[in-house]
Amino acid sequence: MTMSAGWYLRRLSRMGPREVAGRAGDTVRRRRWRSARPDCPSVSGARFTAVLPAGTIAEVPPDAVKRLVAEADRLMAGHAEFFGVVRDDLTDPDWAYDPKTGRRAPSGHAFDVPYRDEDVAGDIKQIWEPSRHQYLTVLAAAYAVTADERYAERVAGHLRSWWTANPPLRGVHWISGIELGIRLLSWVWIRRLLDDWPGAAGLFEDNPVALNQIWHHQRWLAAFPSRGSSANNHVIAETAGQFAAACAFGWFPASARWRSAALRSLERQLRANTFDSGLNRELATEYHGLVLELGLAAVAEADAAGVPVPASLRRVLLRMTDALAAVVDDRLRPPRQGDADDGYGLVVDGAGTDRWASLLATGDAVFGRLDWWPEVTATDVRTPLLAALIRPYPKDGTARPATRPAHFADAGLTVLRGPGGIWCRCDGGPHGFLSIAAHAHADALSVEVRHDGVDVLADPGTFCYHGQPEWRQYFRSTLGHNTLQLDGGDQSVSGGPFLWTRHARTRVLTADASGADAARWCAEHDGYQGSVHRRRVELTAASQELTVVDEVRGPHRTVRLAFHLGPEIAADLVGNRAVLTWIRDGEGRSAVLDLPGQLSWRAHRGETAPPLGWYSAGFGRKEPTTTLVGTGTTDGADGFTTVLRFGG
Repeated sequence: MTMSAGWYLRRLSRMGPREVAGRAGDTVRRRRWRSARPDCPSVSGARFTAVLPAGTIAEVPPDAVKRLVAEADRLMAGHAEFFGVVRDDLTDPDWAYDPKTGRRAPSGHAFDVPYRDEDVAGDIKQIWEPSRHQYLTVLAAAYAVTADERYAERVAGHLRSWWTANPPLRGVHWISGIELGIRLLSWVWIRRLLDDWPGAAGLFEDNPVALNQIWHHQRWLAAFPSRGSSANNHVIAETAGQFAAACAFGWFPASARWRSAALRSLERQLRANTFDSGLNRELATEYHGLVLELGLAAVAEADAAGVPVPASLRRVLLRMTDALAAVVDDRLRPPRQGDADDGYGLVVDGAGTDRWASLLATGDAVFGRLDWWPEVTATDVRTPLLAALIRPYPKDGTARPATRPAHFADAGLTVLRGPGGIWCRCDGGPHGFLSIAAHAHADALSVEVRHDGVDVLADPGTFCYHGQPEWRQYFRSTLGHNTLQLDGGDQSVSGGPFLWTRHARTRVLTADASGADAARWCAEHDGYQGSVHRRRVELTAASQELTVVDEVRGPHRTVRLAFHLGPEIAADLVGNRAVLTWIRDGEGRSAVLDLPGQLSWRAHRGETAPPLGWYSAGFGRKEPTTTLVGTGTTDGADGFTTVLRFGG
């Protein structure tokens, strides 16, 4: 997907003067860097000291070791899957190849590569993901728990291959700061996990090629930070990777300066990216997980190197962990809100390890769990490794929630809970973060309903970023969420795949999740100019009944009201009543969905022209599901009432 002149004008309109000046400076710096690529300063006597404490590996639970080794063996056989695309070529990867399109990204100067144009460069996510080298951290972890040198030798071979194929500032892997930051963090952990391997020093600190790569990665990150309207999760990854490398690989004349600047930026940006309630300001749950992982990894490096970090940084991570514990459902699944691209900060576990359980287990080890936290019984490799490095959080009187929060006023997120594992997320928050709201969806007043962890009324997800504009538009559209659409348009106006030029403003009027008999929520938004959409939601415990009432104040408008069912849900729609059935743990479950009679209802499934009736369980993956859409008008309608009864 190439960007038009109009897109650049729209993007420029969302920047402030300081950001414009900074980006102009970046352009000048890029031009200067074309003609002058300095050599890495000479390094002598470098030693890696940020090792795991003795006995740490023995603390990894046996079942987590088993999953890790199974994953490592698949990787050794060349098998991997990235964003739904299976690869069998990972024994000797082509670092510029996209197996999805069959294209290779062009070589040449990094700043000249048209990485957004899939017809030229291929699917950039498919090319970038293996070069985050997180599959190599898995192989390094497998070496650490088994002492099998095959894993270490494969890691070394692939790193040497990558360094040869991707010299500084050449090719597609020197374009995006988030990629450089996460890659540096991977290299730190690879060196740590291979510490007992006799070839570790020769691969890193005694290897001029490795030193050159590490130095140029940090020089790049210091020169081209994400700034202004782009200072979202990308800047966290950049500063966390820069800081981690400057702590663990602090062998260069600039290391102290890089470390200090990265720490200042990380602390400032973590606070800027996080609501006081602890939720991530992008209101995209997977980025909450990514930022929390990156923050914990950065603190681990600081503590391993004896570098003091501000108490405020640890407090942000504490609030993020408590917030995550508050919003997950009974199966430890968090909301499916906003964009999700399956991005991880640090990977040392095998397939089947629960990301959210792992984060909560690490939070328990580092901060201490609160009485209302959900129980975590799953195991992982990463928790004991991080816990061995991170200094336990001091009991310094920091205020933490005495009971499980249900309403996050600053984020506009409310969770209503009922018996039998009923979980309902109500969205009354800001459209997104910063002026472009890059990872937001047009989902104001949407609801997401689960029963014992099963998506009943589902948020369909994300599926893709680049290359498929019709799918990108659908998955972040108003029609692609459980909310009301007027006159066929979105509540917020898109200016491109990561740009919104007008944001719907939402305010929560009622949020009472504490009632013994019923929990209530009400909010409205002004995204449909000239009209106001107000929604009331009530969850009645005794009857296990969820009532949703939509009202539109303003002129006569056409209406589409959508309810997206989860992929496990079968629906029998007759008139305005749908009987929903599914299986959970071998047991049949059911619910009845009574839909507004003023609208004409139709079930859609797996349609492509245009897209409708799809669910994306992860980036690059989609599957048909049932979407119920009611059409009509607001003329003469006092409101549209929907009732979902479980066990009916």
